[in-house]
Amino acid sequence: MRYFILTFLLLFYAAAKAQDLSSLYEKVKPAVVVIYTEERKLQRLGNTMSMVNSQGLGSGFMISDTQIITAAHVVDVAEKLFVQFLDGEIIEANVISTFKQADVALINLIKPKKNAVLVSLGDSDKSKVGEQVVVIGAPFGLSHSLSSGYISSKISNIKDTNPFTNTDFIQTDAAINTGNSGGPMFNLKGEVIGIVSQIKTITGGFQGIGFAATSNIAKNLLIDKKIPWTGADFLPLTGKSAQLLNLPQNSGLLVQRVVSTSLYGKMGLRGGNVEATIDGTDLLLGGDIILAFNGIRFEMNNTVLKQLGDFATNLKSGDTVEIKILRDGKILSLKNRKNH
Repeated sequence: MRYFILTFLLLFYAAAKAQDLSSLYEKVKPAVVVIYTEERKLQRLGNTMSMVNSQGLGSGFMISDTQIITAAHVVDVAEKLFVQFLDGEIIEANVISTFKQADVALINLIKPKKNAVLVSLGDSDKSKVGEQVVVIGAPFGLSHSLSSGYISSKISNIKDTNPFTNTDFIQTDAAINTGNSGGPMFNLKGEVIGIVSQIKTITGGFQGIGFAATSNIAKNLLIDKKIPWTGADFLPLTGKSAQLLNLPQNSGLLVQRVVSTSLYGKMGLRGGNVEATIDGTDLLLGGDIILAFNGIRFEMNNTVLKQLGDFATNLKSGDTVEIKILRDGKILSLKNRKNH
């Protein structure tokens, strides 16, 4: 008899939990979007390397009728963005702000979404290991797909106020696959506590270890700091790599790709066009190397990175932006004015 009662209670509890997840899903799914991107990538065509258009896919969620949060790696060097909603409508968007290390980004629709359903950012610091979470996104293009799991761990690297190196992630066993990136991780209250970022895998597929950037770091970087998107992908050069490329200083930023319509693209910054490997790192050579921003010489230390963070945070429309670069062995300056 006791066994029967216990079995009944377990089944009842499981059914109730399933109902809770179904209700949560129906409530928040209209706020989840699919993001289609178009990037320029270097690709071998016969015996030559050429820049070609490459299609990308990710997820995101609405926090206003025009603003969407997603993952930085989904949109950081996208030439074009298109957002598809649950009702099938597609609206073009532009990037506002991205942070590569934290892997969070904010994009803006070119026109408001009518009757938009919004979700709110919860306090990720209050989430606990063992807490159940729900992930909604577009794995392999299967839009508004739900997976659930638990918080496995919390991994934070917030040492100071440097916005370029701080990270804060939630580890989960909820299934995450290609296309989930940028999608929301919900607690059972329907609050977003994470932005899906990446997985740790040996096979290339999901193996039970996934990561989401916390809602709190997204709130701090994207909403509070509002550092503008520059539209370029960089690779830091230090030590041996800096010596090999004949830098006139200890560190620099090797430009990999530049979005033509971005701030740096309009300034004439050039990306790489030759594939290479240095110290086990795959990269593109042939692009500009940034030496300084508005007189602040680039160095890989927290003091300089903090200065650069303050400079970027305080940048306003109409402010002069000047970068010193190394191009073809010559030091040049590029200057422009930031426009929204």
